[in-house]
Amino acid sequence: MIVGVGIDVVPVERFDRALIRTPSMRAKLFTEVEQTSASGRPRHAESLAARFAAKEALAKALGAPGGLAWTDAEVHTDDNGDPRLKVTGTVAARAAALGVTRLHLSMSHDGGIASAVVIAEGEPSP
Repeated sequence: MIVGVGIDVVPVERFDRALIRTPSMRAKLFTEVEQTSASGRPRHAESLAARFAAKEALAKALGAPGGLAWTDAEVHTDDNGDPRLKVTGTVAARAAALGVTRLHLSMSHDGGIASAVVIAEGEPSP
């Protein structure tokens, strides 16, 4: 059963300017794993914007409660290169409270826009 759905879009150029203007945002929003590509290079703005959109979409799928820590949701790629969400701490607690047992993620970036959709699946709590 679908417990929640979230979607978000991020203008890449605006997001990149914010990261340049406030370098500490990277560590506040992203884990070390998210900041670096598989080749060990820093991720491009498009990739980071898509990951930010994924975190926003996840928060919306979980009902957009306050108090979620950005780094308690991590976007990584599986062995096939597909994006996956790993949740811990505040995000995992909210997901568990809602009865979420599985998260589905789709991300894209094109035409200066990064987007993400998250579907939270499980059995809603009584």
